[in-house]
Amino acid sequence: MKRFLMAALLAAPLLGAPLSGFAGDIAPREGWVVKDTAKPYATLLEDLRAAIRDNKMGLVTEAGPTEAARKRGVEIPGNRVLGVYRNDFAVRALEATRAGMIEAPIRFYVTENPDGTATLSYKTPGFVFAPYADEGGAALAAVASELDAIFAAIAAQAVQ
Repeated sequence: MKRFLMAALLAAPLLGAPLSGFAGDIAPREGWVVKDTAKPYATLLEDLRAAIRDNKMGLVTEAGPTEAARKRGVEIPGNRVLGVYRNDFAVRALEATRAGMIEAPIRFYVTENPDGTATLSYKTPGFVFAPYADEGGAALAAVASELDAIFAAIAAQAVQ
């Protein structure tokens, strides 16, 4: 209990301080696409939303801690996850694998960098659905392949 109180007292002055480099850069990793941009966070976020619409996909979910943290007096870099999908893909994926639908919507991740630029990241749909390949067979592979192309087009448009 004493350690907890000491840690809390030592951390208290930091609670209102900006947390630069909060989680580090998004590093390339297996199954991910990571695109650094020169765009500010808010611009990349708006461009991503437009690219989702232009590519006839649905923005199903949107969440991030930045605004809620700011309301609590904590400054963190911009951080937003956008879940993207479309009903015709959902129906086809469900026909192929019921368990695989837990992965929908598939997400884009927009993060603000310490220099004010932003990065767009996402796991490719093919990678997301890979654990269900045996169960989903060719039908799921076709859905994943089509979504891979659409997600690549969305990302390309958003970062240009």
